[in-house]
Amino acid sequence: MDKRYEPLFTPWKIGNVEIKNRIVMLPMEGTNMIQWEAKTGFVKGIDSLYRDRKDNNIGLFIPGLIPLVSIVKEKWIYDHPEVFEPVKPIVEEIHKSGAKIFFQLSAGAGRSMILPQLLKPFVKKGLLKDLSSKLVMSKWWWSAPDDDEPNVWDPDVKMDLFTSEMISRFVYAFGQTAKLCKQAGIDGVEVHAVHEGYLLDQFAMSYTNHRDDCYGGSLQNRLRFACEVVKEIKKVCGEDYPVSLRYSVCSMTRGFNEGAVPGEVFEEVGRSMKESEKAIKILEEAGYDMFNCDNGTYDAWYWAHPPVYAPLNINLSYVEHIKQFTSKPVVCAGRMQPKEAADSIAEGKIDAMGIGRQLLCDPEYVTKIKEERMEDIRPCIACHGACLPFNGANGKGTDIDPLHVEMGRCVLNPWTNNEARYSLKPSRHPKKIAVIGGGIGGMETAIQASLRGHEVDLYEKSDRLGGAFNAAAAMSFKEKDKDLLRWYQNTLYKTDTRVHLNSEIDDIDRLDADVVVVAIGAISRTLPIKGAEKAMTAIDFLNGSQECKENAIIIGGGLTGCEIAYELALKGKKPVIVEATENIIGARGICMANSSMLKELIRFHKIPVYTSSTVEEINEDTVTLKTPEGSKVLPADIVILSVGYLPDKRFADKDDKKKKNKKIYFVGDCDQVGSLKTVIKQAYETVQKISY
Repeated sequence: MDKRYEPLFTPWKIGNVEIKNRIVMLPMEGTNMIQWEAKTGFVKGIDSLYRDRKDNNIGLFIPGLIPLVSIVKEKWIYDHPEVFEPVKPIVEEIHKSGAKIFFQLSAGAGRSMILPQLLKPFVKKGLLKDLSSKLVMSKWWWSAPDDDEPNVWDPDVKMDLFTSEMISRFVYAFGQTAKLCKQAGIDGVEVHAVHEGYLLDQFAMSYTNHRDDCYGGSLQNRLRFACEVVKEIKKVCGEDYPVSLRYSVCSMTRGFNEGAVPGEVFEEVGRSMKESEKAIKILEEAGYDMFNCDNGTYDAWYWAHPPVYAPLNINLSYVEHIKQFTSKPVVCAGRMQPKEAADSIAEGKIDAMGIGRQLLCDPEYVTKIKEERMEDIRPCIACHGACLPFNGANGKGTDIDPLHVEMGRCVLNPWTNNEARYSLKPSRHPKKIAVIGGGIGGMETAIQASLRGHEVDLYEKSDRLGGAFNAAAAMSFKEKDKDLLRWYQNTLYKTDTRVHLNSEIDDIDRLDADVVVVAIGAISRTLPIKGAEKAMTAIDFLNGSQECKENAIIIGGGLTGCEIAYELALKGKKPVIVEATENIIGARGICMANSSMLKELIRFHKIPVYTSSTVEEINEDTVTLKTPEGSKVLPADIVILSVGYLPDKRFADKDDKKKKNKKIYFVGDCDQVGSLKTVIKQAYETVQKISY
């Protein structure tokens, strides 16, 4: 083992429970062992996810949260101990691997509850009369510390009052449910949470708690609910039963639905570091044995779920600071990297590294570190394309599509949480496969086909692999995208695939193959603008065909256009975004953590944004805009078109009837323009079909 990582593999204790190493698999949506409102309570197929990881050197598992009370109707999990029975076999397997497991128990979401937005499409279709809590939702999930509190996802929706009687019932439920966990062999529990702006956190912060009873006012009062919870668990389960708290060190929140960005000087409306130093002492004295830490609230959601725009180890300095104010162990999460985590652990600044999405992306992540196989690690690129379910199209999350919710999966690794659906067995009928296109879709197809025992040739017309993803990875803040390109290339060359660079295919008939997979991507859209020949596409710009001197006009305020504007701002340039619709970054499928952080960065860097506007004319050094306020002329030494893509259909007429014993598949954007998620999933499933 590389000595730099040795601190990660030393034992430590939470209370009297010893953990074999400093790696904690964090709770994530879709990693729940129990979704207890289901018939059995055990999530079908989840045991496969944990079996893939239990022998891969993880010290502590904390699966996704367990609601204490049902969302629909009023059922309490402590009245249904039978739901713990199916969990016991996989818990025993985890224990045999030497790892420990804590269950995370949830007090609810309060004003962060997303269900109203998930239900809206059903209301529109007439399947539900309205969004009234009395009709569709338990009062426990519709209530917040203050009545009339605005919902995060839709401020027009107001919350009910979480009464003192409800608090007492919840405190009791925590104790009884923790007792069931202990009886099921679970090593400890984690309370969810004085964290991320969930219900207990709303009680803890003055900007969401204006109560005048014993649960409001002073910091001690605002933390009373959380303190009563741990005291109850200890009373029921014993003082030696470990209880962790999911804890946001700082809220990083400027106001309702307004988050701060790294490096910003702002007035904290939530929990400041000064208050956090006092809060963690109060919580420790109440009985918590560990603090599982990061930052943020749902108003600044991206601190707890940092996207690609967030620095690596984004929360580390904050957690290292708060560690000085508690004698209990702390875990740090948030794009954590092993070298920085190991250094911090060795210096006694944190106690363990929390990992979430990286373990969805690569189950063998920790083993590869231990075995010095860093180049084999499939890197998480913080895209949130399949691991987080909360996608919205209008920037406030109020247009969420419940039919396209993803939970606990991975864009880069379709196997995750689909273990029972897919096969990795060698094909019973190996074939000769030609893959046209060396982008992500083509490489994924070739890798999977080769691993299944097929004979594969990959043809790429240029002199390098990666396709359009080379442009996507070019921006300075996309270091993990660059790592992903290297991983794909290294992995591809470790297979038996024959790679042919500088090999453009124009006639499928000449290919010596049983199956042809076309993965040639898309072509950039253009617009009928006067002077459009002076503009360049986003891909050409990112590939370095022209530098920006100072003033750049980006036509198109989608994800790519806004990322380009942010990149130019980081370089000291003066970008301007022009978007024809009312909102920037408005496409479906973009996680709210990503879109909201990018919008806040655009605000912070003071990048002008013209929505509901179009470019009328591009001149040598200016552009003319048509805005709601009238015509406007802006300086421009470069104009970048980022208005989407069209499928490259050059082989679209090559169907089975026209080919000589060849089966043809189309993968990725040449079939239908989508995302990295759709490209990789389609490649994966195409090989599943071929290998059947």
